[in-house]
Amino acid sequence: MIKAIAFDLWETLITNTGHVTREHKRVRLDRIARILSTTTESLEVAYRQTWERCQELYWSVDKDVPCRTQIEHFVEALQLEVDEPTMQALEHAYATAAVEALPTVVSGAQEVLSALSARGYRLGLISNTGRTPGYALRTILGRLDLSRFFDAMVFSNEHGECKPQPSIFHALRQSLGVEFDEMLFVGDNLYADVYGAQRCGMTAVHFVPPQRGTAVAPPVDHDHVIEPAGTIHDLRDLVPLLECEIAETRRS
Repeated sequence: MIKAIAFDLWETLITNTGHVTREHKRVRLDRIARILSTTTESLEVAYRQTWERCQELYWSVDKDVPCRTQIEHFVEALQLEVDEPTMQALEHAYATAAVEALPTVVSGAQEVLSALSARGYRLGLISNTGRTPGYALRTILGRLDLSRFFDAMVFSNEHGECKPQPSIFHALRQSLGVEFDEMLFVGDNLYADVYGAQRCGMTAVHFVPPQRGTAVAPPVDHDHVIEPAGTIHDLRDLVPLLECEIAETRRS
């Protein structure tokens, strides 16, 4: 019987339009330019190189690092030496841009989280973080009035590995205090979310958002046949799907 329901974050519960993503970049570079007393144009190449370096070293092999490490790569790309107070200022400027330009809540997200919480399910969240680390995402989820629903949240930059690695699902399971066969995972990425959850013994539902934003993971070559327990195109369809599962459990 399902006791806990866990969600992916980006493109499942929150999303960025192209405009908001560009605003995040503008905010980051404007802030960093002020700290370093330079122009945003002089930072463009290092900004791109930092993303590419992190993809090469970490994200492509499902690893993740603290936001501070991204800043170290950024400073290295700029060929600068900076003191510790400057490093701290750079990290804050880089990490919290999305707090200033908030993402959009996916339609139905708050409604379905409220309904599931009211039904007594324990709720969890796992996010591969990218440029916005866990501490900034907690602030964002609070401002979007979503964090209050979750009993546990795990962020890849704090955990050290990304979905679909089993360890990040284990971390959430332990925090929720349930077994894998008592958990359901909902996410938009067939490989990272559905396959990642299923390989741990969880039931997984594939959410196909009606409109995708920019926070989409790069495609991964794999030879897995991934078949979710269900596919939904509106988050609110999760509640009747669960009610069917409960009814089937009671009949068996």
